[in-house]
Amino acid sequence: MLLKGGEIARYLSRPDPSRPGLLIHGQDAMRVALKRAEAVKALVGKKADEEMRLTRMAGAGLNKDRAQLVDAVREVGFFPGPRVVLVDDAPDSAADAVAEALTEWRAGDAVVVVTAGNLKKSSALRKLFETHGQAVCAPIYDDPPGEDEIRRWLADVGLPEIPQAAMREMAVLARALDPGDLRQTIEKIGLYKHGDPSPLSAEEIALMAPATIEADLDELIHTVAERREVDFSRLMRRIEGQGINPVTICIAALRHFRTLHLAASDPQGAGNALARAKPPVFGPRRDRMARQAQSWGAGPLEEAVSALLQTDMTLRSASRAPQMPLVERALLRLAMRPRGRR
Repeated sequence: MLLKGGEIARYLSRPDPSRPGLLIHGQDAMRVALKRAEAVKALVGKKADEEMRLTRMAGAGLNKDRAQLVDAVREVGFFPGPRVVLVDDAPDSAADAVAEALTEWRAGDAVVVVTAGNLKKSSALRKLFETHGQAVCAPIYDDPPGEDEIRRWLADVGLPEIPQAAMREMAVLARALDPGDLRQTIEKIGLYKHGDPSPLSAEEIALMAPATIEADLDELIHTVAERREVDFSRLMRRIEGQGINPVTICIAALRHFRTLHLAASDPQGAGNALARAKPPVFGPRRDRMARQAQSWGAGPLEEAVSALLQTDMTLRSASRAPQMPLVERALLRLAMRPRGRR
């Protein structure tokens, strides 16, 4: 049986223990591993390892000893309770051994959970699970986790009730991070909110989210975009002292002002544009950049992007002009641009 769409996340959160087998496959190994861990935990609980109710074996080894999988599935555990035989990184050549185990499976045997990489439609292993009357095939795509899945992860760390505004920020964060980093961030949020009965806020999410840009460089560019020339020199000296490449500074500034220009030009509003940006901008940083976009306007931001592009071209040319002063002059001119000029 092949799962599709929303069925995949729902089934893996509560797999049916009466079905003999489950195949989880996909291109992203981290996503597959997270889904595998979720499904196994739902089938046998947290203590399966210590109670010897979870048997692990490498998929590559099934070619040499096909009987080991059938034996593991039929084995009677010392501790009572459901059992799982986990076959990791199964190659397509393991299909015959898995097929034999599924054929021999009886009620009360261990559930066979198989993981694999990206399988083509012609894959024997994939066809086995998709066409089997009782086994389940769960393909894992690179789509970000949906709201239901995020809510379930938050509930797992003690946050069952999430305000809608905070959920919107979590959805943006899910698009910006890979699932492993998202799960770690959610665990960090759970620890931060432990014992705190107040609702989770967008500011707390932004505080716990991993930084994507070096903090000082980010603050320097915000200072330029907010035209706070008084603070510019101090931050510029700090950046210079860190040895950051002038081209890196220029690229970061160019990326920031391009995003502001897109936000200022969007008829649906700057906030919506920033939420759809790649990577998305979330939390207080989104509010801050939305204010910057509104303060500048589309026309002046287009001029700022043009000036930064020219600076970038000069840095990459054969010019002998000192690079750091070139970048500093370009940024300072933007920071000193009179407010209200459109």
